[in-house]
Amino acid sequence: MNFDAHYDLIIIGAGSGNSIPDENFADKKIAIVEKGLFGGTCLNVGCIPTKMYVYAADLAFEASHSERLNISSEYKGADWQGLVDRVFTQRIDLIAAGGERYRRGDETPNIDVYDHHTRFVGPRTLSTGIGGEERTISGDQIVIATGSRPVIPEVVRDSGIPFHTNDDVMRLPEQPESLIILGGGFIAMEFAHVFASLGTKVTVINRSPLLRNLDSTLSDRFNSLARERFDARIGRTVASATGDSTSVTLTLDDGSEVTADALLVATGRRPNGDEMDLDLGGVKMRDDGRVQVDEFGRTTADGVWALGDVSSPYQLKHVANAEARTIQHNLLHPEDLRELPLENVPAAIFTHPQIATVGLTEEQARAAGHDVTVKVQAYSDVAYGWAMEERDGICKLVADRTTGKLLGAHYLGAQASTLIQQMITVLAYDIDLRDFARRQYWIHPALSELTENAILGLDFSE
Repeated sequence: MNFDAHYDLIIIGAGSGNSIPDENFADKKIAIVEKGLFGGTCLNVGCIPTKMYVYAADLAFEASHSERLNISSEYKGADWQGLVDRVFTQRIDLIAAGGERYRRGDETPNIDVYDHHTRFVGPRTLSTGIGGEERTISGDQIVIATGSRPVIPEVVRDSGIPFHTNDDVMRLPEQPESLIILGGGFIAMEFAHVFASLGTKVTVINRSPLLRNLDSTLSDRFNSLARERFDARIGRTVASATGDSTSVTLTLDDGSEVTADALLVATGRRPNGDEMDLDLGGVKMRDDGRVQVDEFGRTTADGVWALGDVSSPYQLKHVANAEARTIQHNLLHPEDLRELPLENVPAAIFTHPQIATVGLTEEQARAAGHDVTVKVQAYSDVAYGWAMEERDGICKLVADRTTGKLLGAHYLGAQASTLIQQMITVLAYDIDLRDFARRQYWIHPALSELTENAILGLDFSE
């Protein structure tokens, strides 16, 4: 086989994988392969732009619900095109383009950028391209960091109706008056909050309870609240679909119909490894579609590594970044391999109410045989919760009664993604909760007293 170029390192994907080459790799010849936009899903169509929409939606929601605070305010609508321009034209697109210019520029002269789809044609050998030219390249080391893509149910795909995913729904030319969201995971619920808060009539269709992987106390409460906010068709599936550029109609398994201006499909994401002819490179996949890696991030092919959504059990940007740092170390120090950091992984869902979780659910803790003690603390029981009139929020802590160790922490309510950080630290450093609350000050009347009171409410044996 004729090679157009050989590299010390090839990185496939310019999301978290793009962070690997730093000054320690300056003496290595590197190729970065990215057929889309630099920055990956998080920057371009995921975490960052969605939270910019969420923050706007939060303000709109508060303006529409200020009467609980004896304030008269009104949400009059969104400048949708201005929102799109601010998020993408003024921020996201500039950052993505700047990241690519940096890798193509004089600052990193040891790096070549390829912009075609890439697939394996042999061990550590890839078919790709640059500009209009096809190329075959090889590498001593290859890192697969190609992420994931939206899953589209057959009933939607085969119907030929127009639909949107997180890839394009934030760039719609106009805000839809009505929107069907198919799915019940974190992507679906964040967009349900965004569009409903901005004034779109939202219908959510999901075959199982929304956010069903949460601790049941949070999941039950969220589903109850969701039914108040949205037209929630929970436990339903789509039997058929029709539509055109002006409207979409879904017929559900119970014979009912739902019609809206647009359809957003958010039924999960699939790792992109199946698009790369991995078998030709000796790279095996797991039954669930992820690239198979060991505890160090090595695939089944010598010299080939994988990280992020394409291989990780967690489709989370902070996990992908942590895995990238680990593989960066392992590439530089093959004699001192570090394991991928996959313990105590936290997650947050920026819907309304906001949700954050880390560690075991109560059900998981009991199934694991722990002597479980649980405390559910209401926001409304602490002073700042009174100030906020936060009537729905809760903190649920799950701990081991005998050892005093935290097993899991689960927040539903305002600032959940921030409040949970202290409990992430408790898990990471294996701190005993039995004296944790009283060995430090908790500012009064800050919202952190929610966590303090939850810890004090746990029933330990000593």
